[in-house]
Amino acid sequence: MRISELAAAADVAVPTIKYYLREGLLPEGVRTAATQAEYCPRHVERLRVIRALIAAGVSVAEIRKVVTALDAPPAGAYDLLGVAHAAVTPAAPEGADTGSAEALYERLGGRPGTCEPGLLGGLAVALATLERAGFTVPSAVMDEYIVAARRIAEAEIAGIPGDSLEDAVRYVVLGTVLTEPLLLALRRAAQQIVSSERFAGDP
Repeated sequence: MRISELAAAADVAVPTIKYYLREGLLPEGVRTAATQAEYCPRHVERLRVIRALIAAGVSVAEIRKVVTALDAPPAGAYDLLGVAHAAVTPAAPEGADTGSAEALYERLGGRPGTCEPGLLGGLAVALATLERAGFTVPSAVMDEYIVAARRIAEAEIAGIPGDSLEDAVRYVVLGTVLTEPLLLALRRAAQQIVSSERFAGDP
């Protein structure tokens, strides 16, 4: 298909596709002339991935890392997770105190000193934000956060496809990046349900 047909199939404007091509987010098509190229269903799929990542708030620079991992995946799922985490974890400021973050990581079952710097920084930023607001997560609630996070991670890692490297890459990278908004939405929906069950009939 030509670029106009690709644009129609993916519901993405031609100038936007050309921008993605220039930025290296979308692989080049097969040249048929100096100013023409042919594209295939793989390009449609990649455009949908790019649009989903942008909608999730991932920057162009981080999307480039994600699509690089899709095209040339690291050797194992652990390294793939590192790529996915890097795409959605905000950078921690230099010199951030990570002591509390390290302790929280260990409560999840992590070994001391083994947390990826980006993840540790992300935990540190989240904890610091709570502290600045003067909000303390109740101990019992934090315990539930830890149990729930561990159970979610175990289910997700167990679900990594084992029969296809390409499917595994997509599952790990896109599943990690794109399901975070779903998790947040599910949490809010559950809060509404539990609140209505607990406080139904209260004035």
